[in-house]
Order: sequence, then C-alpha cells, then structure tokens
Amino acid sequence: MKKNTLGFFSLLFTFSLSAQEVVSTQGSSYSNASGAIDFTIGEVIINTGTSGSASLTQGFHQTNWKFLGLTDFEPTYIVSVFPNPTEELLTIQTDNFDKVEYALFDEQGKIVLQGNLTNTQTQLQVKQLANGNYTLSLSKEKLLLKTMKLVKTN
Repeated sequence: MKKNTLGFFSLLFTFSLSAQEVVSTQGSSYSNASGAIDFTIGEVIINTGTSGSASLTQGFHQTNWKFLGLTDFEPTYIVSVFPNPTEELLTIQTDNFDKVEYALFDEQGKIVLQGNLTNTQTQLQVKQLANGNYTLSLSKEKLLLKTMKLVKTN
C-alpha cells in the first residue's frame, strides 16, 4: 500500500513539474527601460484587456499573413508581403528595393509576373490571375533573397 501511494504521488509530482510548451514558427522579444514583451504567432487569443488608452491581448497573436511557407535565403533582408490571401493587389514592402527583382510563379512553376521593385512599396496587380497557390521569389543580382507561398482568391 505504501509503495502504491508513493508511486502515485511520484507520478503526480512528475506531471505537475511539466510546463506548457509552445512550438512556434514566428515570434520575437522586445524590451526597453519601460518593460519587456514576448510574443509568438499562431496561437489563439485567450483574453483581451483595455485601460482606455492601451490594450493588452493575452494568448497568441495572429498575423494577417497566411504564409504556406517561407524560405529565408538572406535573413538580414527584411520584407513584408501582404495581403495573403490576396484578391486584387499584392504589396511588397521593403526599405532595400534597389536592384531587387520579383518573380511570381504558378503551381506548375511558370512565371506569371516578373519585374523589379520600384519603391519601398511595390504593388502587383493579381486580379487577372486564376485562384490558386503561387510562389513569390525575390532576388538581387541573381542571388535568391526570399521565396514565399501565396494564395490568390476571388
């Protein structure tokens, strides 16, 4: 009886020491003299509180991007591509646009749009494209910077 009780409490103690674990593909940490914040992307929101001038959402934040995949060939190159899924316009936003080329491929690997980024925000007209999955590649001087999967809808 003592062995069973000891075994039960040992098992209970073992389970009580384990903490939740989050496997996340995106997130970051920021801090300054006022405080610190850690966040991950991809989990549900569990609580939101507001003080009138500020809001705090507990849980996990969803981005407006819905990337099916991202290949990061150059981690120091920062770019935002939105909205995803898209219907009419796709915006590519980056501070480093000089000599950067884009190519949008359909599911068969055929280039359907290509050109150069022209400003910090370059908009691509995609309304004429069929619904489906596409791959956007960004390169500079023939070296791949990033590729990402996008979805075109109506």
